[in-house]
Amino acid sequence: MHVAIAGNIGAGKTTLTKLLSKHYRWEAQFEDVVDNPYLDDFYTQMERWSFNLQIYFLNSRFRQILEIRESGKKIIQDRTIYEDAHIFAPNLHAMGLMTNRDFENYSSLFELMESLVQPPDLLIYLRSDISNLVAQIHKRGREYENSISIDYLSRLNERYEAWIHGYTKGKLLIIDVDRLDFVDNPEDLGEVINKVDAEIHGLF
Repeated sequence: MHVAIAGNIGAGKTTLTKLLSKHYRWEAQFEDVVDNPYLDDFYTQMERWSFNLQIYFLNSRFRQILEIRESGKKIIQDRTIYEDAHIFAPNLHAMGLMTNRDFENYSSLFELMESLVQPPDLLIYLRSDISNLVAQIHKRGREYENSISIDYLSRLNERYEAWIHGYTKGKLLIIDVDRLDFVDNPEDLGEVINKVDAEIHGLF
């Protein structure tokens, strides 16, 4: 079984991945931000490094999906391959931070990869407003994220909502994280787990 968590920067994907992994005893797969050789450069010079960064993420997530399916384990994944292709890369292109040539090359590669992989059995989308995202980003204090603008987050949020609105690849659970504190409030975590339970039991 493959469960994936999607959401904007600061929505709480990694935190919820850890919590659900512990509760269900699922193996967790995380986004490669620690060893990513492009992130620091990207946030200081987006136009120069956008294509390199997106290719790195695409490669990393494609490899993850192949490993997930081959393992036969129950796995929960922090962020999906679809978010790069439907949200981050098109946003960089629209902002003039990725050239037409690079974007077409990237899109062609994604389409090829997409034809070879299966979507997650359950996609959990963490919906959040901008003020909450900003607060969470500041709270975790990653240095390379200090330069993220509210305009950039807003553009991403709009694309997330459009993508989720048209998502038809499988089961989808939307969780409004603005009113939930699943880190410090056990009742809120329990509410999330109950919703996940309801979706999972429909998978079998």
